[in-house]
Amino acid sequence: MGRLTTHVLDTALGRPAEGLKIDLWTQDEPPMHVSSHTTNADGRIDGAILEGDAFKVGTYELRFHAGDYLKATGGSLPDPLFLDVIPIRFGIADEEGHYHVPLLLSPFGYSTYRGS
Repeated sequence: MGRLTTHVLDTALGRPAEGLKIDLWTQDEPPMHVSSHTTNADGRIDGAILEGDAFKVGTYELRFHAGDYLKATGGSLPDPLFLDVIPIRFGIADEEGHYHVPLLLSPFGYSTYRGS
């Protein structure tokens, strides 16, 4: 059974990003909101973001609400923030696969990749 997971690490502070809101959207016409989640103390979502019958081939977007998280860390940040909501659009081609979409985050940059 396929599933979608994520993990967010704050590379500026060197720790998991706890309390970061993430929304999942389909990219159908029109795009549809699927679910909302908040990262735990390990920077992960408890359980899968998408799995079972809901896990289907298609194009999706995770929206990481980095701005709210970064403000909550109490660091010195510009106004407006350089990064606010970070959209990562990706495709699911294998309904049996594990798609892990991690985010490495700092106030001025981010990276992602297909993890395992």
